[in-house]
Amino acid sequence: MSSSRQDLDVWLAGPLGSRLLEQERSVVAAALECAFGLHCLQIGEWGTPASFLPLARTRRQALVDRKPGEAVALVCEPEELALQSDSVDVMLLPHTLEFAREPHEVLREAGRVLTGEGELLLLGFERWSLWSLRSFFTRGGCPPGIRRTIGARRLSDWLKLLGFEVGGAQRFLYGAYLLHARKRVYSMTPMRLRTRLRTAVIGGLVEPAARRAS
Repeated sequence: MSSSRQDLDVWLAGPLGSRLLEQERSVVAAALECAFGLHCLQIGEWGTPASFLPLARTRRQALVDRKPGEAVALVCEPEELALQSDSVDVMLLPHTLEFAREPHEVLREAGRVLTGEGELLLLGFERWSLWSLRSFFTRGGCPPGIRRTIGARRLSDWLKLLGFEVGGAQRFLYGAYLLHARKRVYSMTPMRLRTRLRTAVIGGLVEPAARRAS
């Protein structure tokens, strides 16, 4: 495990990190109550494997991360998900954009992988908040390794440009927030045909996409 990952895990296990995770778990649980389907993926480790995925109402849940781990089902970059298009019903990005090298690419990949009407849950920190201020004055960031903060309004605008329907942000604990979006697709494809086209499952995880031609 890298030192940056260790630093983040230590912070999340501390008083402030634990309090944040507790409140995030509560708001995510409420948001997932009406999110159903076959697959729920969490993109990026945040907390323990039991923090969010067991809350999902989907038949299967899996963690995707850029680095191997005991609970990681698929290793790939969030900017280039090794998954078939239109194959995931529910996706959770817990501060994933704030640690990603290219947050716009992460959102584009989320839009590609989600099914029509698929649910997208995003956790983040407001741009102008105590979280942002503390991170600015803390060496290594707060939480450790964070690259940026993205306000809920700005993120909502990005998602709308990608064709998502975005609900209001739910804010808590000094300026953290949950944003809930739904992928909108207007298609004439009959539902029965769409069901036959669903991606096959290998070992409980969506079948990885074929490698792109070089």
